[in-house]
Amino acid sequence: MSLNHKVPVSELTRICSNDPFDFKSTADLEPLDSIIGQRRAIEAIDFALNMKSPGYHIFISGPEGTGKNTITGDILSGYAKERETPPDLCMVNNFEDESCPKVFEMPTGSAVFFSRRMTQFIETLKIRLPKAFEDQAFQDRRAEVKNEFARQNEKILSRVEAEAEKLSIGIVKAEKGFQPVPLINGKPVLPEEYQSLPPEQTSRFESGLNKVHQMMDTALKEVRKLNVEMQEALNTLISEIAESLVAEEMELIFSSFIDRTQVKTFLEDINKDLKENLPVLLQYWITDQSSRENTTDSSVFLESRYQVNVLMDRRGEKGAPVIFELNPTFQNLFGKIEHVPASGGTASDFTMVQAGSLLRANKGYLVMEVESLIRNPMVWETLKNTLQSGKLVIQDLPDQPGYFSTSLKPEPIPVDLKVILLGDYDVFRALQGADPKFNKIFKVRADFDHEVELTQDTLVLYARFIARVCASKQLLPFSPCGVTSVVEYGNRIVEDKQRLTLRFGQILSLLEEADYWARKEKAAIIEKVYVEKALEQYRFRHNLYEEKVQIRYDDATILIDVKGEVVGQVNALAVYQVGEIAFGRPSRITAESYMGKPGIINVEHEAELSGQTHDKGVMIVAGYLGRMFAQNYPLSVSISITFEQSYSGIDGDSASSTELYAVLSSLSGYPIRQGIAVTGSVNQKGEIQAIGGVNEKVEGFFDICQKNGLTGDQGVMVPRSNVRNLMVKKEVVTAVEQGKFHIYEVAAIEQGIEILTGVEAGISDAEHNFPIGTVFGAVQAKLKKFHDNCLLYKR
Repeated sequence: MSLNHKVPVSELTRICSNDPFDFKSTADLEPLDSIIGQRRAIEAIDFALNMKSPGYHIFISGPEGTGKNTITGDILSGYAKERETPPDLCMVNNFEDESCPKVFEMPTGSAVFFSRRMTQFIETLKIRLPKAFEDQAFQDRRAEVKNEFARQNEKILSRVEAEAEKLSIGIVKAEKGFQPVPLINGKPVLPEEYQSLPPEQTSRFESGLNKVHQMMDTALKEVRKLNVEMQEALNTLISEIAESLVAEEMELIFSSFIDRTQVKTFLEDINKDLKENLPVLLQYWITDQSSRENTTDSSVFLESRYQVNVLMDRRGEKGAPVIFELNPTFQNLFGKIEHVPASGGTASDFTMVQAGSLLRANKGYLVMEVESLIRNPMVWETLKNTLQSGKLVIQDLPDQPGYFSTSLKPEPIPVDLKVILLGDYDVFRALQGADPKFNKIFKVRADFDHEVELTQDTLVLYARFIARVCASKQLLPFSPCGVTSVVEYGNRIVEDKQRLTLRFGQILSLLEEADYWARKEKAAIIEKVYVEKALEQYRFRHNLYEEKVQIRYDDATILIDVKGEVVGQVNALAVYQVGEIAFGRPSRITAESYMGKPGIINVEHEAELSGQTHDKGVMIVAGYLGRMFAQNYPLSVSISITFEQSYSGIDGDSASSTELYAVLSSLSGYPIRQGIAVTGSVNQKGEIQAIGGVNEKVEGFFDICQKNGLTGDQGVMVPRSNVRNLMVKKEVVTAVEQGKFHIYEVAAIEQGIEILTGVEAGISDAEHNFPIGTVFGAVQAKLKKFHDNCLLYKR
């Protein structure tokens, strides 16, 4: 067995002694003011933000913890500062159609002042108009108008009385107006006297009464006409006073807004509406004080018609808005119309309309998590329609059982903003494939990477990032060794000595926890020991399940051999993931071969405990056996493969090479060294392929061996392509340095089987025959024997 397959100690982790850190502590560094890596994402965002055409909204994808939210917020804030602050928005009554209130823009920060002026105007009307009609001058002019018409009425009645007197008819006032009566000697004739009069005289009276009745009817028509004219004259008088007062107040209160076209139109509409509705108000205001009711009706009338609803108040804002909507419900996003109880139902008006985050972000940027959007199809569809049309409709929640709606439908509001969605690539791919509108609206995807190439520059930037966190979070500064430990952790996260993690959420937690342990020991600077302490304590807080699993190995509940040799048995390595904690532990794989129906029996598959990827790995094992040993005759062997003591689901192909080693051992009869655990997937050509979790797998088997006592013959066999991923803990490195533990790198099955058995694998000749005394030669001999026996059996 060649020692060339052993991984050098220098490759087991990254040696950080050459890191370019020439500072005493991070307090000496300039805090990072740029972004590490993420060039692709930043350029994509920059492109989208500068595109003015519709549809260039942004979908930002990438793993959690890469700083998508923070970086996106920083970029947007930079763009927002360079843009103008959007105007304010006001909603006012539409006097032509009150169910469709109007919206207009106001100069930034002026809407609230305009609304206050309107409130002042309404309050002034409520106070000054009634007083104007209580004023003595108005009362005198009103009395003059009434007296004038009273004189005209009296003149008409006097004329009728004079004509009636010529006919010996008098006119007396009765309960129901005026009544003509006969006169004798200037006195009314009583009924009993009238009955005793001669017929000639009663006949003259009857004729006279009829004529007087006709004259009175004519006179009453004239009186009624005069009354109408009098009321018109009074209304004209009232309107003159009211209009003069309204014009005076409008000029006084709104002089600073009159240059705004929409404001001017709105004020003209108010003036016109007041003229039309003055009789309604004045019927209340000019009523005698003793008979007035409370002022609620007039106040509600004025406020519900003339108040200004400030939808958007941009006071205090500088630049374009950047809104992060954390809970994009229908009302939070698009706005809402509030309701109040009324007559057994609900009522609403334009003053109860409220803006949502989409309107708050108008002329700027709106950032949301995509998953919270697509969970509500109604919100998602409405958002797409709004972005495509460029118009926002604030409305009641559509089609909501038990929700009272109104007929209020505010006019659509033009919106122009960039929407940025945050999510992972799987969601993006699903939306892109299933939603045609999505492709037209979100044309730009910005992918955030989770790692960056490790260079001298990125190491310095990492140190400056730590300096920025220390400054902003008021942490103790880090020493160069402390920074080195953080860098090692960054390597460990991505499992690559040549790359660093960009998941700064995890790095930030480590910095804060290292600061805690340093302060606890009253240190002035954070050294490597405190970083290691933080990592150790974090794992201790989360590894209860790991310890429980370890106990099952310690008390032999789970059977594992780490010494000796066994035919057809190999220690495979698996990774357990519990939250953010991952750890590796071995699992015994056994293979048995015998005559029977050709093929491999995957016990896990037969028991419905394996996933598709694991099943694929087993099929690849069968393909490799056919390629290597079925060139001269067909395979006539049954092989059973299983994970011993496995009672839950198994998936993944990282154990496929392990299964193949077990099969080769079973067929050849050469035993496998139990002190060596194996990981790595295999293809049909026998090439060993990279797997994930290599560090956890190495450390997991090391822990088991260390518990049972290191013999110097133990180790782990990993794919050669995974050597760059090795960042094992220092205990493993020390054991390898001392020759107590070994890590082997293999690129092909032939190399692996030689390490496991200590026997040469063998190379076939031109006739596809392997030499005797090799593993493959023994496998071929066993398969030839099975084939010949099968032929004899069939005869």
